[in-house]
Amino acid sequence: MKVFRLSFLVILFGLNYSFSFAQVDEEVTESSDLDAPSEYLDDIVTRQLVPEQRVLAYEPIREADIVWTKRVWRILDTREKMNIAFMEPNRYFFQVLLDLARNGDVKVFAKDDFKRVVLNDELEKMLYKIDTQSVWDPETYIEEIKVIRNDINPEDIQKYRIKEMWYFDKEASRLQCRILGIAPIKDERDLTTGEVKYSGPMFWVYYPEVRKYLMKERVFNDKNDSAPMTWADIFDGRFFASYIFKESNVLDYRLEDFFAGDDENAGVKMLLESEKIKNELLNFEHDLWVY
Repeated sequence: MKVFRLSFLVILFGLNYSFSFAQVDEEVTESSDLDAPSEYLDDIVTRQLVPEQRVLAYEPIREADIVWTKRVWRILDTREKMNIAFMEPNRYFFQVLLDLARNGDVKVFAKDDFKRVVLNDELEKMLYKIDTQSVWDPETYIEEIKVIRNDINPEDIQKYRIKEMWYFDKEASRLQCRILGIAPIKDERDLTTGEVKYSGPMFWVYYPEVRKYLMKERVFNDKNDSAPMTWADIFDGRFFASYIFKESNVLDYRLEDFFAGDDENAGVKMLLESEKIKNELLNFEHDLWVY
């Protein structure tokens, strides 16, 4: 009889405990639904490595250690496969530069000598075009001319100019390169035919100034989503494709100025000359050594 009573008490206690535990679970579930965050994380963790990483300063160099320099200007075409990151729809590289300029984080310049600063009003005028469009009124059948504003589309910026300095450091016995400036190129098209009339840089940004901000901007890495790059990594590591269209010379000519008279084969000759300049730069360091 005592064994029966003891078993009954154990079973009763177990039922009460299970009922209490179920109530606790129910209360926790309801409270968690009420306290759910308003935004959901599209990841397994919050990514903070890129925004919080430190920007490494350039290596200090003495003027006496620089024994040879050459200025080079390049064209970076975003339509090339290696440069596809510049056209990422979520964050165009042009939008990155534009946001930094509008927020006042960096200065923008009119030319690549970085002397005249572009004011905010001048910058805003570059970002839209005022045009007229004829519209038919369906009720009166009268043609009306309306003034419309066409804002620039970041997708239309497909080329960039890069100004860089190649130099030989005798202290380190190395040929090195530093980027001085970057400029987005805007194409002006004919309104009737849609053909490009001319192209030119919109503004220049001083890369040593903008570099610390580009270090905080993530760039998509198609090899590993957990190891994104930054725009500073792209430029400092030279993970982009480009071609040379100008080197420093006494007449300040571009390559197309040297071959302007030969219209038929000008494009091929400019590409060959660009490859020649690139090979001369790469071979300069090797020619200083005797094996």
